[in-house]
Amino acid sequence: QVQLVESGGGLVQPGGSLRLACAASGFTSGLDAVGWFRQAPGKEREKVSCINLRDGSSRYADSVKGRFTSLRDSAKNTVYLQMNSLKPQDTAVYYCTAAAYTRCSADVFPTGGDFDYWGQGTQVTVSS
Repeated sequence: QVQLVESGGGLVQPGGSLRLACAASGFTSGLDAVGWFRQAPGKEREKVSCINLRDGSSRYADSVKGRFTSLRDSAKNTVYLQMNSLKPQDTAVYYCTAAAYTRCSADVFPTGGDFDYWGQGTQVTVSS
């Protein structure tokens, strides 16, 4: 089993930055990819990013490309989502996910069903 705990959410003004963290514990050596998803009130869950843990390659949704960066710290079993130039439409609950036997690439952006483990979510609010 794997446990995921997100942290780093909060209230930020438009144009500001936040860094979310996803700390994994348990059988983490079997994991291949970590994804970030978000869900705003009244909207469907949306893919945000995916990072391959073996080589650090990543993929981003068009809505966040160039503003968000996903990084891994293997020594700490932690994946970060650095969010810059935040917009009000980035407001959502952000979820960290992890999977074995799943990989993201230019041709493949895994969906929520491809991930085995989910965190509890952290609220990000972008507002002046």
